[in-house]
Amino acid sequence: MMSRVKKIFPVFVLVLLLLSGYLPAFSGEYLVGPGDVISIIVYNNDDLKTKVRVSSNGTIVVPLLGAVNVNKLSISAITDKLTKLFANGYIVNPQINVFVDEFRSRKVVILGNVRNPGIIELSGPTTFLELVSKAGGFDKDAGDTATIKRKVDDKDTVIPINLISLVKGGDLSQNVQINDEDTVYISGAGMCYVTGEVGTPGTYPCGDGTTVLKLIALAKGFTGKASKSSISIIRMEGDKKNVMKDVSLDTAVFKNDVLVVPESFF
Repeated sequence: MMSRVKKIFPVFVLVLLLLSGYLPAFSGEYLVGPGDVISIIVYNNDDLKTKVRVSSNGTIVVPLLGAVNVNKLSISAITDKLTKLFANGYIVNPQINVFVDEFRSRKVVILGNVRNPGIIELSGPTTFLELVSKAGGFDKDAGDTATIKRKVDDKDTVIPINLISLVKGGDLSQNVQINDEDTVYISGAGMCYVTGEVGTPGTYPCGDGTTVLKLIALAKGFTGKASKSSISIIRMEGDKKNVMKDVSLDTAVFKNDVLVVPESFF
């Protein structure tokens, strides 16, 4: 699949989109946690301006209010919370802005079919695609799906990512925010085999929507000796071998198929 993805959405295009701001910074708001440094501005109340690091128990100390728990709250949620607290007997119609000045270091594990799997430290809001980029990008055997394993209320939750919808379909809702201690796994593609008169015989990824033509393109096309009208597919069905002869270029191929391109004798 990822060979198809590279044709549809080359890495350099993805980088340009990220740099230009076309892609959102993240899908879902960043959640503040211990180690983050946030600034609070209360308009017309300069004495309440605060820059504070979130403590290990997720609280900050705010003038007039004292300790306020902000752990795992978004910036907008913190703003709403502080606005209500200040409005409760302290300030009439408070106008508050909250910013993250420093992001804590977060550790994420990415495994599977990326070029550099392992632990990656993040220092700010990071999307799924940005994480993949930090891991060196998808490798040639990457499949059509990814999963994010995440702790939510002390329970393991799995978030599926449809890479076809994200990359080919442009569904940016799939480009989710990566959280601290997430484990991301990039699946592998089904593999097919191409032999005979093609540029580079070998093993290539094949998934939903892969045709004979696409598989031959991955194998660098036909050689000058190829018989394009005599292609065969060898497919195992249970313990039986089924040989499909003289298949057309738009014939679908499936995982573990063997594509044979014979030499033309004319």
